[in-house]
Amino acid sequence: MSNKSVSLHIDDQLITVPEGTTILEAAQSMNIEIPTLCWAENLTPVNVCRLCVVEAEGARTLIPACSRTCEDGAAVKTNTDRVRENRRMVLELLDSANDLSQSDNLQELISDYGADSDRYTDPVKTTTPPKVEDDLFVRAYERCVLCYKCVEACGDDAQFTFAIAVAGRGFDAKISTEHDVPLPESACVYCGNCIGVCPTNALQFKTEFDMREAANWRPEEQSVTETICSYCGVGCTLELHTQDNQIVKVTSPADHSVTSGHLCVKGRFGWQYVQAPVYRAPSSDSEQSAK
Repeated sequence: MSNKSVSLHIDDQLITVPEGTTILEAAQSMNIEIPTLCWAENLTPVNVCRLCVVEAEGARTLIPACSRTCEDGAAVKTNTDRVRENRRMVLELLDSANDLSQSDNLQELISDYGADSDRYTDPVKTTTPPKVEDDLFVRAYERCVLCYKCVEACGDDAQFTFAIAVAGRGFDAKISTEHDVPLPESACVYCGNCIGVCPTNALQFKTEFDMREAANWRPEEQSVTETICSYCGVGCTLELHTQDNQIVKVTSPADHSVTSGHLCVKGRFGWQYVQAPVYRAPSSDSEQSAK
C-alpha cells in the first residue's frame, strides 16, 4: 500500500486513509456497516454479488465498495434509498432462486432490508440433491449463490489446486470439477478451504450435514476452543467447534498471521483420533461364547 494518503467523506464524515484503501475497508474503520457476500478478508474481491454497492457523488452507477479504492475528495453514501433498493432486489433474487435457510447472515440481511422473494411469481428454485461422495464434505448446489469464494480459495488466493471452477453459463452456471468428474477423481486435495469461505453452507462438513439430517445440529449450544495443530511445525491455529463434548468441525481465524483462515486436510479433517472409540476387552462370558 502507498505511503500517500487520500481524504474523502463517507456518510458526511471526513476520513483520511492510505492510498489504495478500498471504500469497504475505510467504512469498516469508521464502524460503518456495508453488507457483503462475495467478499472475504482473506480473498481477492471478485465483484459478483453487488451487495456492497454504494453511491458516489458524480458517479452514474452504484459502485462496489469491496474493490473500489478511495479517491481524494470523493463523497460516498452507503445507505441511501437507491443503495437500499438495490440491495433489497439482490437479496430477493438470491432468495427466489436458492435455499438460503442455512445462511444466518443472509437471513438477517433479508429481514433488515425487507426483502420479499414472494414478489416473484415464478421463482426458479433448484432441486438438485446434495452430492455426497466422501466422508469429509458435502456439496449442496441448491444453496450455491455463485459467490466465487470457493473458486478463489481453491485457486491462487490460497491452495493453488484449481480443482473447481464455474462451469456453464446463465441459469446453467454452477461450481464444478473439471469435466464434472466425481470429487475423488478430481485434483481436489481435500483441504476444505472452500468450506471455510462458503457463506451459505452449499459446501458443508459431512459431520454437520449428518447432524442436520438427524435434527441434532445445535449451534447455539456449541463452543469454540482455539488450539495449535499437532501434525507439523507450521503452527496453524485451529478453532475446534464442539457439541456434547464432541468435535463437530474445525475452522481457523481468517485474520490469523499463519493460516489466514486456510488449512490443510490434516488440520481441517484429521481430528477423529481425539474422540476415537474406546476399546473394551471382551468379557470372559463373551470369550467363552466365542469359543
